[in-house]
Amino acid sequence: MTYTTHRRPTRPVRVGSLFIGSDHPVVVQSMIVERTRDVEASVAAIRRLHEAGCELVRVTTPTLKDAQAVGEIRRRLEANGLDVPLAADVHHQGSTIAVETTKHVDKVRINPGLFVHKRAAADRDYTREETAAELAEIERQLLPVLDACKAHGTALRIGVNHGSLSDRLMRTYGDTPEGMVESALEFVRLCEKHDFRELVISLKAARVPIMVEANRLLARRMDVEGMAYPIHLGVTEAGDGEYARIKSTAGIATLLAEGIGDTIRVSLTEDPVNEIPVCYDILQALGLRKTKVEYIACPSCGRTQFDIGKVLAEVRDATRHLVGLDLAVMGCLVNGPGEMADADYGYVGSSPGVIALYRGRECVKSRVPQERGVEELIDLIRADGRWQSANQPDAFHT
Repeated sequence: MTYTTHRRPTRPVRVGSLFIGSDHPVVVQSMIVERTRDVEASVAAIRRLHEAGCELVRVTTPTLKDAQAVGEIRRRLEANGLDVPLAADVHHQGSTIAVETTKHVDKVRINPGLFVHKRAAADRDYTREETAAELAEIERQLLPVLDACKAHGTALRIGVNHGSLSDRLMRTYGDTPEGMVESALEFVRLCEKHDFRELVISLKAARVPIMVEANRLLARRMDVEGMAYPIHLGVTEAGDGEYARIKSTAGIATLLAEGIGDTIRVSLTEDPVNEIPVCYDILQALGLRKTKVEYIACPSCGRTQFDIGKVLAEVRDATRHLVGLDLAVMGCLVNGPGEMADADYGYVGSSPGVIALYRGRECVKSRVPQERGVEELIDLIRADGRWQSANQPDAFHT
């Protein structure tokens, strides 16, 4: 039996040529690090990410000139036949930059904590009147953005960062997941008030437990309020190297396994291209995407009948292009056949120098000399009509 991760039902949100949410595949995205006004460098960076399998590319627009430069970036991409959905990151100056970016991108990200410049209420809690006045100012500046999004068919990401909550919400909720959720929902309610629902929501933190709890709470609160917006997952400022990958996976995969999440980004302090394989590996491990062969292999022990690391490498070298297949390499007959039962094919040690080949749970070839094992495995796959040319492209977008 094949088990797949159940996803929380959400409304589909169109972002250029793709959709986020509903039963559409979880979208993989990243962000270029080039200065947006450097159009040539930005186009080259977007192309590299897209060719690596990135499905949605984000650029930063800290100034109006950067926002306008995105228009030229888009024109150059289209002139080169590249249909790459683009998102713009807007932090400061409220609606001015955001309105401009809606003309050039498929999704605009705003940060509720920084969208409107607010004055601190001295050393005390905000009064009811001050809170109402601040929400009215947010609505005043948000409305032109919503009108522009409607006019250009642009989606909006409400992207809350744990480290940039507004002064008012920090004073009300403290540095907590509850404050992050309320920050997002204030903006969602204003969007709904003005009949705009092309929304994606993100709650990001550098600490995995905070990020996980905030998104769990967001999903619960949206259920209570009758909302079903897609959620963007990521552990922000994860760092670099192996630990950053583990940290990102701990947060993203935990929530995806619970059905929460419709688009993901692994944020690494490295070349953004390095983020893409990590995203796809997370999705593959959870059965949400198939972008490579799934290899099942035992860790080896005293019962193993061959050098399993060497044989696994040989099998992988011969079959890595057979995207969609599950292949097992098991060292012995004690646990091998049972623990690899979900695999399409299995290569199992039966005695010194001898292996058996399985199709699912069925042993179809026994007493195969080990030196012919990989060749015989290929012949079996070919006989079943499941072999394909190694020249076919990887199925990143399946």
